[in-house]
Amino acid sequence: MNRPEEILAILDRGAEDGVFPMLDNPYVYLAATRLTLYRSQADWALVFEVFGFAPRAGLPDLSIWTFASRLRDRNPPEKYRSPEAYQGYLAQHPNDESRFFHPIAPSGWEDPANGALVANSATGVVVRGEVVPLPTSDDLVRHNVRPSRPTRISVVELCRFLAETRRESVLGTEEERRISVPTELDEILRLDEWTHPDLAAGERPSAMGSLQQLAGILAFGPGAGYHPATRPNTHWSNWPDGGRS
Repeated sequence: MNRPEEILAILDRGAEDGVFPMLDNPYVYLAATRLTLYRSQADWALVFEVFGFAPRAGLPDLSIWTFASRLRDRNPPEKYRSPEAYQGYLAQHPNDESRFFHPIAPSGWEDPANGALVANSATGVVVRGEVVPLPTSDDLVRHNVRPSRPTRISVVELCRFLAETRRESVLGTEEERRISVPTELDEILRLDEWTHPDLAAGERPSAMGSLQQLAGILAFGPGAGYHPATRPNTHWSNWPDGGRS
């Protein structure tokens, strides 16, 4: 399971099963991403972080998608209706796990009449315990976020502004990032941008040169380094169809 082709096969299976992160997910407006690699002599792990806003979910969230030769802290059996259902979960997801977190606290900033907008009365949001003032339209423009309504701020615009100005706060903490990674694995590479497959267009993870290189690093170690031959595409502006369902 530690050869590059075996690692890529696990990623392809995740894409086929709908558990590989889709950056143009029709239900999620993308704001920020990160990718981290972990390795020991015996095991490997690949962790995707995706921060964005799914209107159906309510609050913006951070999803942590882990693919690994071995996972820890799996969902407990009591979350499933029967022992058979639990064993089915383990059989269906032997090498992948997902967890969700909320960097932005529900502190009354949401418009109760329209969950896609920030409340008119709000002046700030609490991000990881820090009060962050709401941006003005000029603040949004300065950070390449185009306001959609002259007198209002949408939740999507807020998320993308925070991704530009409080990136480390909206992405995962060390504990969150490693939540499913065995503790003995060492971090060997962290990327803020890479070339991600367009799953909606039928691209497979194993066909991406970037992921092929990363699978080699996981298999053989970081000695060869990471030298992508394609431009990164993980910025939210590259995925305009995300969240439009």
